[in-house]
Amino acid sequence: MDKLISLQDAVNKVKDGMTIMVGGFLTNGGPNAIMDALAVSGVKDLTLICNDAAYPDRGLGQLIANRKVKKVITSYIGSNPVAIDQMNAGELVVEFSPQGTLAERIRAYGAGLGGVLTPTGLGTVVQEGKTTITSEGKEYILETPLKADVAFIGASLADKAGNLYYRGTTRNFNPLMAMSAEVVVAEAEEIVASGSIDPENVHTPAILVDYIFTK
Repeated sequence: MDKLISLQDAVNKVKDGMTIMVGGFLTNGGPNAIMDALAVSGVKDLTLICNDAAYPDRGLGQLIANRKVKKVITSYIGSNPVAIDQMNAGELVVEFSPQGTLAERIRAYGAGLGGVLTPTGLGTVVQEGKTTITSEGKEYILETPLKADVAFIGASLADKAGNLYYRGTTRNFNPLMAMSAEVVVAEAEEIVASGSIDPENVHTPAILVDYIFTK
């Protein structure tokens, strides 16, 4: 199967009302070219799952700035003043999830788990509306798994089969999101021949990757 697709094909994977995951940490390791194109597309009413809201003029933050997003599940929006303004105006629903909890909720879906138990957020707004469970005398919040229709992730290297390698801190949320979406699209900085990435350096195996885009 040829997994290489065009930028437009990548954008066309997203339909109105979908839930999408976007990898990266303040655009580091993010699928930024795809986000540039998606931000000027006609898609709307998205639910966005991401570590942060990035910036209004870069990365996934442009989706928020261009009003493509109705809800964001994230750990931080402080770098994007447009997201803050929309939240305060009641135009954007923001579900805050502590960063470690967010990562575990994403991982939980990929691992086939029904949720994760964490003490993080007890007695705060994070706990509101959630089930608490007592285990061995300690109270925990039950955090439910997160999944997406499409995950867009960034990779330093991809081979033609779809095996991915992330350089340094660009790994961040990308491997987790590759496990937790119906369709996974990787934006790779470089494409190499199948078998060129040493097995111990394959951070995301090809079986999890549906499509690859490279500039």
